[in-house]
Amino acid sequence: PHGLAIGVDLASAHVRAAREMLPQAALLQADLMRPSLAKESFDLVWSVNTIHHLHDPGDGARTLATLLRPGGRLALGQSSLLPDMYFAWDARLERATNEAVRAYYRDRYRITEEELTSLRCLLGVLREAGLTGIQVRTFLIERVAPLEPGAEAWLLEAVFRGTWGERLRPYLSPDDYQQLSQLADPGHASYALRRADFHFLQTFTLAVGTKHVSMP
Repeated sequence: PHGLAIGVDLASAHVRAAREMLPQAALLQADLMRPSLAKESFDLVWSVNTIHHLHDPGDGARTLATLLRPGGRLALGQSSLLPDMYFAWDARLERATNEAVRAYYRDRYRITEEELTSLRCLLGVLREAGLTGIQVRTFLIERVAPLEPGAEAWLLEAVFRGTWGERLRPYLSPDDYQQLSQLADPGHASYALRRADFHFLQTFTLAVGTKHVSMP
């Protein structure tokens, strides 16, 4: 009841949006690598889908660990550690779409998949930061038809429009792009999110480590 949670984001737009939703919350715009927070003052640091964006994820984890009290925990979460499954009925189109997304990001950000290995190395990142008692668990998020409205809205905006769309056209054959566009179009008869056999799998991995307590 007497605890305090502090949210931190680098983007001012994200902080503004969070403040509109949670006007009473403690929210800071700050750089994760230069946090304006007192060292050894937190019981838990929770960071999801962030650490692999840093130039040196290990250095980022060490910086976050400095905020922990002895015995405090650092939790690193990562969605889609394993490839997602969107089309249980068409594995070939699913593979082509996933590879098109990877190709787009390689071209867009000029980075290779080898440079994104930290996405799959949460355990190593925590060990590199000197944390102990590390536990890792992967959860399966499964959605099947019929979808409830919130799940459909999220998949449509975050994946079908936000991740796919026109930007994937150069990376797919014309036939595959047309088929994908129809599957992602709520106005088309083939719209995937309202198919009776729609089945979507996504993973979320959480790795938690503890800051060592020095003996007196």
